[in-house]
Amino acid sequence: MIKDWLKIPSQYQLQTLSIIKIDDTIIPVSVIGKGRPVILLHAYGMDAREFLPFILPLTGKYRFYLPHFRGFGEAKSIHLTQFDFVRQYADDINTVIEQICHDLKIESLPVAAISMGAQVMWGYFERFGMSRVSRYMNIDQSPAIHNQADWQGGLFGERQQEVFDIFHEVVDMTLPYANVDSFTHLPFTIKRQVTDIERLFSLLSVNRTRSKAIVQLLTHQNDHKLVFYNHSTWQHKMRCLQAYLKLEYDFRAVIEKVTIPVVNLVGGRSTLYDSKWQQEVTRMLPNATEIVLPRSGHAVPMDEPIAFYKVLKEFVGNER
Repeated sequence: MIKDWLKIPSQYQLQTLSIIKIDDTIIPVSVIGKGRPVILLHAYGMDAREFLPFILPLTGKYRFYLPHFRGFGEAKSIHLTQFDFVRQYADDINTVIEQICHDLKIESLPVAAISMGAQVMWGYFERFGMSRVSRYMNIDQSPAIHNQADWQGGLFGERQQEVFDIFHEVVDMTLPYANVDSFTHLPFTIKRQVTDIERLFSLLSVNRTRSKAIVQLLTHQNDHKLVFYNHSTWQHKMRCLQAYLKLEYDFRAVIEKVTIPVVNLVGGRSTLYDSKWQQEVTRMLPNATEIVLPRSGHAVPMDEPIAFYKVLKEFVGNER
């Protein structure tokens, strides 16, 4: 009787689906819920399971597929084989989408993606079109990373050069240690630089006071703790950062071809992607609606968790 009482209902049981690519690479996908399928794509440095607090109330009607990008979460031991990680992630997501559609015998399904995951979706649309995606929610992500003469909506906006210079310095410092097996074996100054840059990125991603306090708490590393800190994803993060700095990553040309319904969810106080330029993206899309959360920074789920849940619920509810 006790065992029956403690049994978790099937809709709340988290499973892992292993999707095998042609080269035998296994892409892990966390799956939860029952009902109509939805894909959610996570951000840089995020574990796909961090979506769980927002989707658990919806698992009675929807089955959520949460792919883990190479180097993060359940896929942290899976290495990139291409310098252009966005392209490789787009290839991986195409395999995931094709497998889900095949298994469920459906033509398409909705996708919501945040930050880096949304950047991957711009790359996906460019390479594979939109026939497999019925609706799309773009969460605070510009289609172009670098500022240009005709586009000032890139990463960090007006502060781009200042922040990129900091990133360049850290990436250059870590290059001689790219093959070091353990983070604990790095010189202390390198470890401090890497963790400080991660903290800076996280703090720039949030706006609300409570969010900043949480980031400060979670990312604080005193000297003693840092000496023994085993940072398993630092090399992968630096590699992605290096690609962001060197590659163009401009998908504006594909926007006018994305004719499916798009919800453009904008953090009104995002310091990563200026909201005015994000609203320009809405105007560029042929079939888009816009939702601006005026008090939110880039990390929308963290800054405005209730509002994010409501938007996500409406987005999946509009699927026919």
